[in-house]
Amino acid sequence: MRVHGGGAPVLLSSIVWRRGEERHRAFDILNAKDQASTSARIQDSYNGLRVFSGAPDVSCGRFTYWIMAQTNSGGQGTNGVADESPNMIVYRKMEEVIAHMQDEKNGIPIRTVKSFLTKIPSVFSGSEIVQWMIKNLDIEDQVEALHLGTLMAAHGYFFPISDHVLTLKDDGTFYRFQTPYFWPSNCWEPENTDYAVYLCKRTMQNKARLELADYEAESLARLQRAFARKWEFIFMQAEAQAKVDKKRDKIERKILDSQERAFWDVHRPVPGCVNTTEVDIKKSSRMKNPHKTRKSVYGLQNDIRTHSPTHTPAPEAKQPTEEELQEQIAFWQLQLDRHRLKMSKVAESLLGYTEQYIEYDPFLTPPDPSNPWISDDATLWELEASKEPGQQRVKRWAFGIDEVLKDPVGREQFLKFLESEFSSENLRFWLAVQELKKRPIREVPTRVQEIWQEFLAPGAPSAINVDSKSYDKTTQNVKDPGRYAFEDAQEHIYKLMKSDSYSRFIRSSAYQELLQAKKKKSKNLF
Repeated sequence: MRVHGGGAPVLLSSIVWRRGEERHRAFDILNAKDQASTSARIQDSYNGLRVFSGAPDVSCGRFTYWIMAQTNSGGQGTNGVADESPNMIVYRKMEEVIAHMQDEKNGIPIRTVKSFLTKIPSVFSGSEIVQWMIKNLDIEDQVEALHLGTLMAAHGYFFPISDHVLTLKDDGTFYRFQTPYFWPSNCWEPENTDYAVYLCKRTMQNKARLELADYEAESLARLQRAFARKWEFIFMQAEAQAKVDKKRDKIERKILDSQERAFWDVHRPVPGCVNTTEVDIKKSSRMKNPHKTRKSVYGLQNDIRTHSPTHTPAPEAKQPTEEELQEQIAFWQLQLDRHRLKMSKVAESLLGYTEQYIEYDPFLTPPDPSNPWISDDATLWELEASKEPGQQRVKRWAFGIDEVLKDPVGREQFLKFLESEFSSENLRFWLAVQELKKRPIREVPTRVQEIWQEFLAPGAPSAINVDSKSYDKTTQNVKDPGRYAFEDAQEHIYKLMKSDSYSRFIRSSAYQELLQAKKKKSKNLF
């Protein structure tokens, strides 16, 4: 297949692949000159720029959208099912807002921005969208306006001219309205072959604004492998479209390129972004069968076909009262105010934890000394018999108080340090409560009284300092003794040791001498 330049007719190949089919449909041979006059064009109501209304010009080779519209049974269909789908209901609401945005008098002002050696036609800023929504949609909160605008941008009704991520920013970022032909309400279902033609055409146009992003380049390579047998035909079709695009007016071509890019950003979104064209199967099922319910074993109503011969009608939903609505609002406001960690912070914390413990993971770092169960080295047994902690073991105590408390040698060294400061009662109480939790149930009441008399009773020989709330709660628990009678007091003492005693232990000369002694021994061994 050849594409002739100049005044020769242009051979445009429009192709539709069905899943599971291995043959091509017949090619449509169109004359570019004869067909150029058939597509209707209208003047853009904003700055005189020409845009398409209805199907795009077939002679321009602007993709195979017009074929897909025919194969999709005319978009919305004749039975009205598509019109009543959950997505179509949302689309109609959004398009009503977009129509008001594009109003000549009260809409968002569209302008051409002059940049260095170039012009940016038919754009508006993100802050103008937010201000228009606050003014015209009875929205008081700027965050709510930004959220609503982001949802509309994610559906492709307007888009940033220099970013693949369809989101709204309340700043000077430039946006452009999408042509109605590319709106999602037209029920587009583009195939991967169409996406391959689009990406291949982008690679033929040597312009910085048309360079493929990293994820697009990966998609192109993947599609090239998948359609290796048909790639020559895809390449020729993309080449034909690229040549015809060059004949367009510069400003018009710039606008159409951005609109086509935004169309694919909706249907083939950036990794990590939500695909807004997907239909929620649960919502569709509820709309098609609103009265089909079955009675659950637990008294719940499910919107699915019942397996029993009788159907139980769903009870009518009770309208919430004003007080109930106020309670719900207060509840959700409380949820919004809750402190939540960002995913970036969580990932950073996990990476830090992994890097800190990497030398203690035998799967990542060979242990030193080696495991005597899988090697002939008995050094580990010798170190265990000497009851002297190794350098790695002592170093690990500085990671946190939990590392000290779960290591028997660490607890012993920590207790010696506290005894030197005459403040060992906190650790002894904590250890006694831990030991209580492992006692047989018949010994628990006696041991509870012993701990109470030693640490918490008036005039106790090793009295500990706890707050009044924990003391009152513990006093009530001791009347009905159990393994967890001292839970509140133990938690309070743990926090005290973590914030005070432990930090002093790590900074103490006793710990530093222990750490340095182990380092010297390890050096002498080598």
